[in-house]
This record gives sequence, C-alpha cells and structure tokens, in this order.
Amino acid sequence: MALSFSLITFSLLILTTAIAGELPVTGELPEDSLIRQVVGGGNDASSLDLSQPHHHFSLFKERFGKSYSSQEEHDYRFEIFKANLRQAQRHQALDPTAVHGVTRFSDLTQSEFMNEFLGVRTRLKYPSHANKAPILPTDELPLDFDWRELGAVTPPKDQGGCGSCWSFSTTGAMEGAHFIATGKLESLSEQQLLDCDRECDPEGESDDCDQGCQGGLMNNAFEYLLKAGGLMLEKDYPYTARNGRCRFDKSKIAAKVANFSVIPVDEGQIAANLVKNGPLAVGINARYMSSYISGVSCPLTCSADLEHGVLIVGYGSAGYSSMRKEEKPYWIIKNSWGEYWGENGYYRLCRGYDLCGVNTMVSTVAAAPVTPH
Repeated sequence: MALSFSLITFSLLILTTAIAGELPVTGELPEDSLIRQVVGGGNDASSLDLSQPHHHFSLFKERFGKSYSSQEEHDYRFEIFKANLRQAQRHQALDPTAVHGVTRFSDLTQSEFMNEFLGVRTRLKYPSHANKAPILPTDELPLDFDWRELGAVTPPKDQGGCGSCWSFSTTGAMEGAHFIATGKLESLSEQQLLDCDRECDPEGESDDCDQGCQGGLMNNAFEYLLKAGGLMLEKDYPYTARNGRCRFDKSKIAAKVANFSVIPVDEGQIAANLVKNGPLAVGINARYMSSYISGVSCPLTCSADLEHGVLIVGYGSAGYSSMRKEEKPYWIIKNSWGEYWGENGYYRLCRGYDLCGVNTMVSTVAAAPVTPH
C-alpha cells in the first residue's frame, strides 16, 4: 500500500463542548465563528445543534473561499455538507478527548475525497532486506522531548491536492538527519521525489512503486535517495503539487542518506530512536486527522491500516484532553496539510496505546556528508 494524503472514510467532525480559550493546548485554537456556532448546549456529541445547516454552510463557504459554478452545484454541495454534519455527531463520540471541526474538504463526498487525495494500491509491508534498528535503552529517556525546540524541524508544509504525503514524510526525516549531521536546517525538495523517484518494492512481490501524486512509500524513497545520491533543496527544485518531468541536478545535492533502519513495533523503541536519531518517518491511519483542531486525540476505535505518511518530531508526558479532563501522554506529529490545519500544522496522538498503527511502520534515517562541487 502506498501512503498519501488520505482517509479510509471521509467524515466531518464538529467541535463539542470546548471553545476557544478553554483549552490549554500546544497549538492555538483558531478563533473560528463557524466552530462556535455549531456547538450545542450539552456536554456530549449528541447535543450538537444541527438545526441551522444553511447558516453553517454560509460560514463554511466564507471561511474556505468556496464558490460553485451553478445553483445546481451549490445545492448538491449543500446536501453533502449536511450529510457530513450528521456524520460528525457520530464521529465526535469516538474521539472525545480531542477538538474537531469543519475542514476545507467538508463539501466533498467520500469517493471524491479518496479519488483526489488517496493513493492506496496494495498492502503495505517492509522490504525483507531493510536494516533493523538496534534495541535501545528506554529507562533514562526525558519525560518530554521536542525536536522543534532544538532546531531540527522546518515549518509545516502543504501538499495540496496531491497524494504526496510520503515525500513530505521522507524529506522531514532527511531534514532532521541533515541538521543533526551538519547543524544546518535546510528545506529539502519533495518535488524531486515526485518527479524522479519510481523506486519499487525490492522484493518484487507487489506493485508498490512510488508514483508521485498517486502515492508512494517512505522506505522506497530512502532507497531511491541512496541510489540517486541525495536530495536537492526545495528552492532549487520547488514544489508544484503535480507530477512533472524529472529535473534532478546531481551538482545541486544538498543532503545525502547514509543509511536508514526500521524500528521495532514498540512505542518505547520509537521514543528512544526519536531522541537519539532525530525525527522519524511514520505511517499512520488518518481517519481522525482530517477534521482535527487541537487537543490529544485518543480514538476509541482506529484501524491500523496505514494510509498516510507523517513525521514524529517529539512527545509529551501529559497533554490535556478537552472533554474528559484527563492528562494523556502523546506523540507530536508533523503533518503536511499546511500551518492552518490542526495545532499550527501538528497533531497530538495518544502515546502508549499503539493507536492508528503509529507503531507499525517507523523508519529512522542518518545523513551522510555532502561533498561540495
């Protein structure tokens, strides 16, 4: 299976009891009149006031700059929007410790969303020859750790309407590894991977080739970088959110892969490798991410079917969760849906519960020196 900007089921989740100013979260909760207007008078998802869908749809269109070519198209999108509001009431109950809200995708059907942003082809698996990361000690890890505070993480990026999450996960890991090796934080090129990387499952047991906006896998991308020699800077090979002709210039390589390893299916080992080696490329089930606003997401049910590539950049020991008033340990996950998604581009997911497959496909990469040309 290739990873891309995706969801197994597209549904819109709406804010329940929490409102701006009440939640001590890492990211700032947006001052969103739409979210506040949808809130009902009770304390659970069943209390959502869905009696004013026209009003909510108007606010949605204004916030996200939506316009439609005809009245028929407008009415069609409104019906989809209403269906997603009804679905929201059911989905909020499954993730009560996070705050969820309207997204720019809330006028799309599930099939539209999947066709435009999903790049799943076959079942995901590691190549059998991949290096296995050594077991690291976990008894002296810091309680809280964040590579953003240490300078190893570039600002959030936006993959747009292209199933390229795998390339952003790859470059994020490489940016961190390059920083650790050189002390320099460089924004690396996702577009090079989209245009030039057609690396396939080295075992030949599937058709999991990297295919640009149609999806790919981070480990395939690391294999490609080993063969190609490295990655160019984003400024030298800028992102276009669409497939193009390969324009890789070997003389402009800015970062190289020395090696990469897969981490055991163990969240303690993930934390240890994160602290020692830098940000980690991760596959995740993104079902609860499309409408995430803030807080610690602890879904009551979440498949381990991996569909989205992200970057773990840190963890916390006790994150406040909105509805249940609990402290939850969490992962800090950098997404590729822009800085206006989630907590300024980040997602906090409960740590220690093996949720959403976060522990099942994790890779660490080391950077090699780049010889000046």
